[in-house]
Amino acid sequence: MNPPPLDLRALVADPTVRVLVTCGSGGVGKTTTAAALAVAAADAGRKAAVLTIDPAKRLAQSLGVGELDNTPRRVELDTAGADHSGELWAMMLDTKRTFDDMVAAHSTPERAAEILENPFYQAISTSFSGTQEYMAMEKLANLAATGEYDLIVVDTPPSRSSLDFLDAPQRLSAFMDGRMIRMLLTPGRGVMRVVGAGLTLFARAVRSVIGGQLLSDAAQFVRLFEDLFGGFRERAKSTYQLLRQPGTAFVVVATPESAALREASYFAERLRSDGMPLAGLVLNRTHPVDAAVADLPAASAETIAGLESDAERPAAELAGAALAVHAQRAAIAEQEKRMLLRVSAAHPELPVRQVPALPVDVHDVDDLRVLATRMGDG
Repeated sequence: MNPPPLDLRALVADPTVRVLVTCGSGGVGKTTTAAALAVAAADAGRKAAVLTIDPAKRLAQSLGVGELDNTPRRVELDTAGADHSGELWAMMLDTKRTFDDMVAAHSTPERAAEILENPFYQAISTSFSGTQEYMAMEKLANLAATGEYDLIVVDTPPSRSSLDFLDAPQRLSAFMDGRMIRMLLTPGRGVMRVVGAGLTLFARAVRSVIGGQLLSDAAQFVRLFEDLFGGFRERAKSTYQLLRQPGTAFVVVATPESAALREASYFAERLRSDGMPLAGLVLNRTHPVDAAVADLPAASAETIAGLESDAERPAAELAGAALAVHAQRAAIAEQEKRMLLRVSAAHPELPVRQVPALPVDVHDVDDLRVLATRMGDG
């Protein structure tokens, strides 16, 4: 059974869609897909912002701009043949700067300065597991709250597990807001008075492993950050709810390879089980066979057999080579079709858009428009 079609150009032009999240395993073309969708939205007359969390700078390269940073930057578009009212803005997440801005926005200047200078904070703001994903959601929430953009396209972080994007905000907020860390790092309060002797022994053991200075820095960080602990959980909850709203759509991106499709299938199942609005699957870099030449093998065999003379032999060799290339591509297309059918059997109602591989890499907005055209229905 063929899957229902997914018209991505119609999706980004839909005024009810305000947030579009591209997700999937690494190396499947999420960044390029996100950029192409944002270009299509701008061409449809919308003010679109694309946010990438990919530090490899592929988004800046594909948009033809030198650098992107934590502040949205307008990308100039050649609007020939497009709605002239549309705009395209792009930015690349700076995890630490976003964390710093959040601290500054929810603390006094004096307290913020102490937090930002704390060594323990400096460590977790750049390298703690889940920080990048949490700050991506923080930046998304900030952009959505401004109301300046008709559509925000989010390119999710490349990760070993695509579920990290959904889990990390709750995981990090639970760590920051957890009672255990405060109990361990702020002795002398509440129940810690009762178990003070045990805590002292524990603290000595910890100091012997990680060092007294680090434990002291962590304790100071918790004291400084105490007023913000509760806010982490609430902010994570509100951002998670933003992802579940009707105005949000998730697009899972994969390539016609077993590992990528397994990850995509698992992610689609998880999104639906969490009540996330899943728009469909983008199957990148496919190799369809033109229906007009589907019967080429039989016709070519007859033609080659009729080329007998020495003068015609080069033409026969050329035709044979073309036939071999076509046969190889037809075999690849058939294999991709079988893999897609397995995904469709597991998710029969999941819309799919197959995007043929481009002959060259994407380098500028014109290339992105070509890619966006291939994402349309028909």
